[in-house]
Amino acid sequence: MNILFLCTGNSCRSILAEATFNHLAPTGWHAMSAGSKPTGQVHPRSLALLAREGISTEGYHSKSWDNLPITPDIVVTVCANAAGETCPAYLGSVIRTHWGVADPAHVTGSDEEIDAAFMLAYRILRIRIVAFLALPLTELQKDPARLKAELDLIGTWS
Repeated sequence: MNILFLCTGNSCRSILAEATFNHLAPTGWHAMSAGSKPTGQVHPRSLALLAREGISTEGYHSKSWDNLPITPDIVVTVCANAAGETCPAYLGSVIRTHWGVADPAHVTGSDEEIDAAFMLAYRILRIRIVAFLALPLTELQKDPARLKAELDLIGTWS
């Protein structure tokens, strides 16, 4: 199964989710990320946070949803802007869910306050990813409606 974490800029939240999912995922599950209007670079604080958490940052880059290597089975939007956008037609009838998380890239203040915003976004995403991976995935793959309901519920957690 292939999961797409989608955000507008693909520089913070979707990258954090992609890297964390791939770090924790069982064999046969893979995440990718993209943006509808990618910034073209991963936010340095996202990379630093992942490295501090022991998660590989190799190969992650900001990219457009027009350049996906494969069609995902599940699309998870992680920002309000991407949730309201129409996904490209080629994504077809994939399972879609929304896991909104505040954008740490827009936080202002001291370095400590900004780092805390990045950590909060990461922790929320990690909690949701761990909950997702704890589901009976083999069983749910056969029941897309139930899988979507479970993913929608997880998206309400913080």
